[in-house]
Amino acid sequence: MSVSVFNNKKYRPTEAEVEEVIGSRFGLWQEMIRYIREKYPSEEDFRFLYGNNYGWAWRFRIKGQLLTSLYPGKEYFSAQVNLSPEAIERTVHMDLGENIRQTIERAHPYPEGRWLFIKIETEKDLSDVQQLLALRVETKRLFKSKYPLITEEQQESNPH
Repeated sequence: MSVSVFNNKKYRPTEAEVEEVIGSRFGLWQEMIRYIREKYPSEEDFRFLYGNNYGWAWRFRIKGQLLTSLYPGKEYFSAQVNLSPEAIERTVHMDLGENIRQTIERAHPYPEGRWLFIKIETEKDLSDVQQLLALRVETKRLFKSKYPLITEEQQESNPH
């Protein structure tokens, strides 16, 4: 089974078909796209990625590096977030839900990190993925964020 329900390379799904498949969770899909567009200056496209096992996805890249890809599923969607071993270690100290924790545990560890495919069905899932995107941007140094993970108060209390 592929990550996206759309796994025919020769047929590009329409936005209406994506909305129909995601169904009641389409608002979360729209919110995620809006969030990424507002927060991260990225290039985006709707592409068939990595072959039939993955399928069609909405991909966001910063400086040629993957930020995330969103894969439509039946009544949900999945967000791909690739995290380095350093970033994975930092997730232990983050307020993440059980869905994300289980996804991190199940993901195969590679020397360069883990590819997480996170099923988004709730606002909590969405919020957790947004935290992971901030972590990815910070650890990969994709750009200097106006919204660092560490607050100014934390920086002031921990002078290096």
